[in-house]
Amino acid sequence: MIYQRAMKKEEVAFLAAMQECEALLYHTALGYLKNEHDAIEAVQEVTYRAYHKIHTVKDPAYIKTWLVRIMLNVCYDMVKQQKRQGHEIYKEPNTVLNEHPIQIEEVLATLPKEHQEIVHLKYFHSLKNAEIARIQQIPEGTVKSRLHKALLKLRIFMGEGEES
Repeated sequence: MIYQRAMKKEEVAFLAAMQECEALLYHTALGYLKNEHDAIEAVQEVTYRAYHKIHTVKDPAYIKTWLVRIMLNVCYDMVKQQKRQGHEIYKEPNTVLNEHPIQIEEVLATLPKEHQEIVHLKYFHSLKNAEIARIQQIPEGTVKSRLHKALLKLRIFMGEGEES
């Protein structure tokens, strides 16, 4: 299997594994960073970090979830760095309310980060709750709970639900 060879730092196998995951990683980064250039830079950083730490993966079946976890960490790092430099990544919820039409990314930005992550992974990347739980390193029940809360908040925000 290609992932087993990649774990042994065989360069050709590692590059093939990264190419297989490239679209998933790029779209994850683009969803968080909202910028094609930053998303490409994030994929490059993940490739670098993954190559140096791939030997730490215990099971080849989890390489994709391991790479997504690295991507989320890279995105957090980039967002923090850009905020320190004075760049605004996410719009504040009150500015979202005043804009029309409302874009899905703007609505998602009103959610707490842990809810944003789960919604992105579930609906933008079609991951199953068990996969999300592995990526987030939380119980599957917590994934379900956070997803339920996020969807409820989104319905309320969009005026389709009632706040309890």
